[in-house]
Parts: sequence; C-alpha cells; structure tokens
Amino acid sequence: MESIIELRHLKTLLALEETGSVSLAAKRVFLTQSALSHQIRALENYYETPLFERKSSPLRFTPAGERLLKLARDLLPQVAAAERDMAQIIEGEAGELRLAVECHTCFDWLMPAMGVFRPLWPQVELDIVSGFQADPVGLLLTHRADLAIVSEAVPQTGIAYRPLFAYEMVGICAPDHPLAEKEVWEAQDWADETLITYPVPDDMLDLLRKVLLPEGINPPRRHSELTIAIVQLVASRRGIAALPYWTVMPYLEKGYVISRKITRKGLQSELYAAIRSEDAGKSYLENFCRIVRDKGFADLPGLSVLEMAEWPEQSAS
Repeated sequence: MESIIELRHLKTLLALEETGSVSLAAKRVFLTQSALSHQIRALENYYETPLFERKSSPLRFTPAGERLLKLARDLLPQVAAAERDMAQIIEGEAGELRLAVECHTCFDWLMPAMGVFRPLWPQVELDIVSGFQADPVGLLLTHRADLAIVSEAVPQTGIAYRPLFAYEMVGICAPDHPLAEKEVWEAQDWADETLITYPVPDDMLDLLRKVLLPEGINPPRRHSELTIAIVQLVASRRGIAALPYWTVMPYLEKGYVISRKITRKGLQSELYAAIRSEDAGKSYLENFCRIVRDKGFADLPGLSVLEMAEWPEQSAS
C-alpha cells in the first residue's frame, strides 16, 4: 500500500509545531496559507481525523497529529543527513568557507550556527575574515571570502544571494527617559536626541536609511564598537539607540533599558548570505545557509521569513 505521506507534509508539520500558527508556518515553508491548509486537509481527509485543534493558540496537535509529528522529527534529520552524505560522495568533502560579516550583532547567532556546521562538514575549512567588513561583497569578488552576511541584496554581476531572515529593530532608552512614555517612536522623536550607534557609514544603518534621513532628520551621534557599551550609554541617559530585538532582550528582562516600536508599522531589517555565482549550488555553502536559518528561527525571538519577492536569486549578468 502506497503512503499518502510526503516529505513536504512532514516539513509542514514541523513548521506548525515550531511556529504555533498556520500563517507563520506557511511563511516558514514558503507556501500560501491556503496551500498549507490544503496539505493538512488532504492528510486529515485521508485518515478521517483532525491533526490539530484549530482554535487553540498556539495550536495543539491531536494524538494523530503527534504521531505524524514524531515521524517528521525522526525522518527529516535522516533525509538531511543522507542528502549531505550524497553531496560529499559526489562533490567531495573538503572545501573552504571564509565568512565576511558587515553586522556587529551577527555573532549572537553566527557562532552557534558554525558550531552546528563544523561536525557535519569536518573537512571544510571554516573561518571568519577578521574585523568588521564595510564591503564584504568586494571580498567575495576578490576571492578573499567565500560567503558574506549582508543587509541588502543589491544586484551585482557575479554575486548570488540566499535569504536568511528578517527581524525587528527596536528603539531603546533608559526607563526614566521622557520617550519611555511613548509606545511608538516616529522619526521626529529622534530629532533632539543623541543617537548611539556602531561606527559604520549611515547607509549601513537601517534606522537612518529607512526612517530618519528620508524625513530630513540627522541627529547627533555617539559611537561604540560594543553592544554592551551602547546599552550602558543608553541606560545612563547619554542617548538612545536602535538595535535588533534579540540583542536587547536580555537587558530588557533585567530592566536596564526599555524598548519601543519604531514607527507604527515597525522597522524591519533583513539579512542575506551572498556568495559568488560560480559557487551557487555548492552543497556545503547551501547547507551552511540552511543551518543559519534554522538555528536563527530556533534560538532568536521575533524573526520573520523574507517574502519571495525579496529573494534575488542571482545578480544581473
């Protein structure tokens, strides 16, 4: 008897468990919500039983759903391992993966991802190009790096992009700062404040590029290389800052600073992996991107999937 169960069904069930929501799970597996619902209904109709409770939040699996979820947990890692083994047999196990990073807060999730990658590809030489890189794509083109973490997927000859994730930037201030009274900070709220940032060009700061400069607002700056130093300066009322939510969450929990939404729609930032077009399809590079995505969604709060329209697969040629 042939089974109706396909790998895509199992991936959908895992996404439902991880996100607790049909709409978020659909984004995770890159389907429309209706397409994901159709997958689930096909399984439920076949087995004539519901797989999860529709009205629970987060959703709860029924015993039948839990059984298929266990199959997904057991089988999908084996499939991934077999695919990795096949790639190593066909392409070879050795390689080089030098990482260039333009993001000061990337190491919160990059180091754990590297820790997962190393035992899976022990003969791939994994290293980080030292220091903050203002032009990581340039390092790819000159073969001084093999993968770059970037905040924009700018079409460029010879470069291909892989989406990682989107995340929310939040404004932070001291608990007794006047702006703490506002739930949402608009562009004008930053005008008379000192903005504490990393020492990077303005066009690499989403707050300035997307929110402040379009409104003609260019506040005075104070710079620091370290996230903890930025938080300390903010807590001491030396200024305010905009940082990823995952970065500031530990300091919010301790009450050092408070966070506020930046504009009513929120300030979303994105991260992509850039690789040379000639290397697109190399299994260890593609696997590293997947590990980064999976590890990010598993460990970091407040991430979202980049929409398909935001996925430049390849640069102009």
